[in-house]
Amino acid sequence: MDIVYNLFPNLAAALDAFLRGFLPTEVVDIVMMLISIITILIVLVVAFLMFTYMERKIVARIQDRYGPNRAGPWGILQPVADMIKMFTKEDIVPSNADKWVHWLAPMAAVAPVLLAFTVVPFGRGMSGRDLSIGILFMVAVTSSVTVAIMMAGWGSNNKYSLLGGMRAVAQLVSYEVPMVLSIVVAVMLAGTLSMQKIVEAQAGPGGLGMGWFVFFIPVGPVAFLTYFVSAVAETNRSPFDIPEAESEIIAGYHTEYTGMKFGLFQMAEYLSMFAQASIVTVLFLGGWQGPLLPSYIWFLVKVAVLIFVFMWLRGTLPRFRVDQLMGFAWKVLVPIALANIFVTGALISLTQAILK
Repeated sequence: MDIVYNLFPNLAAALDAFLRGFLPTEVVDIVMMLISIITILIVLVVAFLMFTYMERKIVARIQDRYGPNRAGPWGILQPVADMIKMFTKEDIVPSNADKWVHWLAPMAAVAPVLLAFTVVPFGRGMSGRDLSIGILFMVAVTSSVTVAIMMAGWGSNNKYSLLGGMRAVAQLVSYEVPMVLSIVVAVMLAGTLSMQKIVEAQAGPGGLGMGWFVFFIPVGPVAFLTYFVSAVAETNRSPFDIPEAESEIIAGYHTEYTGMKFGLFQMAEYLSMFAQASIVTVLFLGGWQGPLLPSYIWFLVKVAVLIFVFMWLRGTLPRFRVDQLMGFAWKVLVPIALANIFVTGALISLTQAILK
């Protein structure tokens, strides 16, 4: 069973040992790093295509429709058709746009999200790099998407795009605060910033994952809900999709984007959702911890459930007004997150005093 449970770490170790038989150590390290990068990129592209199909089907069912059902059996080739369409559509740049900023914005939106997955522990021993500040690194790079959105709004030379970009900056900066405060709770409970070690700290008796921080009453559930709501806002998902409010500002910051540039913004949104679901899984749901199944299966199942909730919310809740959205962050989530940190500190101190 070890072959199944540790399939990918064993494959990596075998390939590493094979390459070291005839290549210098430095070259082997570079080759293994490139293989890790290519593997993660392939997984993310496939995940992006799957999420677009998954969301269309879920929202269609909520709205009593069929969803994609023409391209391939059950419409499973619809994401491939969309990809072909994105690659072949004309790339139009407004004549008065700042062409360099307009051109760089989509890549600046995708690159940080791809970089974030280098520290995600997809399973036991399955992460590109186990940084000692892994969770801090991931939050830092995912939050930099804000800059790309503002670049898109400014570079398009379109008032609606600029308004959408400014809304996005205000929203993302606001919800970053309760998000980080919620992370502090998990870091205090685990005593580390390493994503692998945070997962290991949640191992219960027999390694069955019964120590998940979401069950650490009362602070765990509060931190989990606060972070998850902030994550929905961070990814511009309903009901927090004010930056793309089509009934008010056309399509927001990506109004002037066509073809693959538009596709890159969509890719950044879906992969950001994947990244946020991964962070929630690592911080509060035990990461890859779980009985019977291989660790990477447990991780993907938990992430898939969270992504389903993201999509469920999109098909269910109406959009907030911009004043409601900002007020909810500063008047509700931030005070709750701050109070939760104080309660967590008190509980940790009390527990340590009792154990002494």
